[in-house]
Amino acid sequence: MNLIRKIRKFLKWESSPKPDITLNAELYSQLLPFRTPLILIQLCMLFGTIGYMQIEGHSLINAIFQTGYTITTVGFGSLGEADFSPMGKLFTVTLIIFGYTVFIFAMGVIIDVINKGELKRILKERKMLYRIARLKKHFVICYHNEYTIQVTKQLRTNQIPFVVIDPREDIEELAKQYKYPYFIKAQPHTEEAMLKAHLSSAKGLITLSSSIADNIALIASVRLFEKEHHIPSPYYVICAAEDANDIDKLKKLGADTVVSPSKLTAQRITVMAARPDMENLLEQFLYKSDTPLDMEEIFVPKTSWMVLKKLKETHLRDIANVSVIGITKKDGKLIPMPKGDVLVMSECKLLVIGTQKGILFTKSLVKKHEKPEELKYV
Repeated sequence: MNLIRKIRKFLKWESSPKPDITLNAELYSQLLPFRTPLILIQLCMLFGTIGYMQIEGHSLINAIFQTGYTITTVGFGSLGEADFSPMGKLFTVTLIIFGYTVFIFAMGVIIDVINKGELKRILKERKMLYRIARLKKHFVICYHNEYTIQVTKQLRTNQIPFVVIDPREDIEELAKQYKYPYFIKAQPHTEEAMLKAHLSSAKGLITLSSSIADNIALIASVRLFEKEHHIPSPYYVICAAEDANDIDKLKKLGADTVVSPSKLTAQRITVMAARPDMENLLEQFLYKSDTPLDMEEIFVPKTSWMVLKKLKETHLRDIANVSVIGITKKDGKLIPMPKGDVLVMSECKLLVIGTQKGILFTKSLVKKHEKPEELKYV
């Protein structure tokens, strides 16, 4: 399938996703200095071709050929230059000097542009933007720090795509060191950075700055981006807060989840001290990628066949091998360990535990409008 896709792409039957910002204007501005040498080369070829046709009576093809290897100083002999007229020889000498001057000028322009390094930077960034444009349901992670390093390790383990945005100059070296496959050098709160990170196709944003001002700016920018670009579903925004007093502020401003590293550390230490066996179980269950069990919330749409059905009537344990250990109602109220007589309401969330295969199957069942055929056998 990959070979067929590459062939289709090569033949332009299948277009690649285009980033919101292509850097074409910046690229053209860097290529602008090459315009003068190219024009001079074309004028030199035109001047030489016309000259040889008029002075030596060459055909058009022979005149182009003679001019080409004369201005490039390749050598003589193919068309019998020794038999040229004095005027032809003088014209050839003039053409060699003019061509060599243009060649030296062109080399100087090329070396100057390359030494500046801006063209190389733009080409590398442009390539990165086209790679990012292929991402869907990814997370945009703002600012590089110790939290970013640990978070990206877990995301890579769980095969969740992400883009790291940071304004520091050495972000490319940091990306190589800490294996960030996608990164952008920019101020995260700017619209340009969000467009480069292809936020329109992202699942959410994670801001891990130690400064609450940076986090506030990012939350405001993301929510404004949603409105201006008419994003159908809101982004899931996760913030870090060093101060516990800042948690409520960030949630009121629009953050979905605010994590306090100091609070989490205290909770983990308390669990380890009070119930060490439970901590080992959580470590195996939540953080190991090869665990056979998984836990996830599944949204029940209005059109689902499960709406207003009793939980025991769904037979999820029998047909999908999962267990519902909690139901979050539309108003946010959680029903822990629901009994079989509890009704499944529209727009609620089922907290299910089971194998990854079972959870995926449950998602497909919940999305169906009519009662699935699998229930005929239970």
